[in-house]
Amino acid sequence: MFSRFFKTKPVSSPAPPQELLQVGAHSVPLVLVHNPRARRYLLRLRSDGIARVTIPRRGTLLAARAFAQRNVGWLEQQFQRLAAQPKVATIWQIGTEVLFRGVAHLIQQEVNGWLIFGTERIKCSPEATDLRPTIQKHLHQLAAKELPIRVHELAGIHGIEISRVTVRNQKSRWGSCSRRGTVSLNWCLIQTPDFVRDYIILHELAHRRQMNHSAKFWAEVAQLCPDFAVAERWLKQHAKLLR
Repeated sequence: MFSRFFKTKPVSSPAPPQELLQVGAHSVPLVLVHNPRARRYLLRLRSDGIARVTIPRRGTLLAARAFAQRNVGWLEQQFQRLAAQPKVATIWQIGTEVLFRGVAHLIQQEVNGWLIFGTERIKCSPEATDLRPTIQKHLHQLAAKELPIRVHELAGIHGIEISRVTVRNQKSRWGSCSRRGTVSLNWCLIQTPDFVRDYIILHELAHRRQMNHSAKFWAEVAQLCPDFAVAERWLKQHAKLLR
């Protein structure tokens, strides 16, 4: 049990020097991580610019470094791909482009201070320097009205029973489904095209028949949403632009 009292602070040892890998003009931090479940060496470039090598059970640090060095060309391609991706605005202002129903819309402002965003007209304080909280609140409220209706429509079409629908600010998932039949959806689905929104809903409804991600589950998804792979690709390409 953790105690708040009479606990001495351990003396910290100096952090080991960070490994760097030269990738073109970039000096890339290199992280080597053992994973006993991995079957082979794996390399990926994280969104923060760190190269991560997964080392299999019988692998070595020396072989991992050599593996990374052999794949420097691939890492350079990944840097180019990241550089080509649209930059995500941290602060939303007049003129910022934001996704709504799958289409990028510019935030505009009327003379009287109302914001125009796609088909929506939103009241905003004239003192606001960041419009993100106001617009996100509006979109969350809009999603809370629209998404449950669509869930019940699709559940009825496919003869799937559900108990209730909630719309939440989920940080790491698009939706979920409980064993009791509660479907929870991320409000950001209001920013996606209809076919992507429907795929996520059908994905969660499929869990009413298969509470797992087995082959049977994905067969159920394919039956409910034959083009689900297209929606998956859209989400991967646009995930950073949502919110």
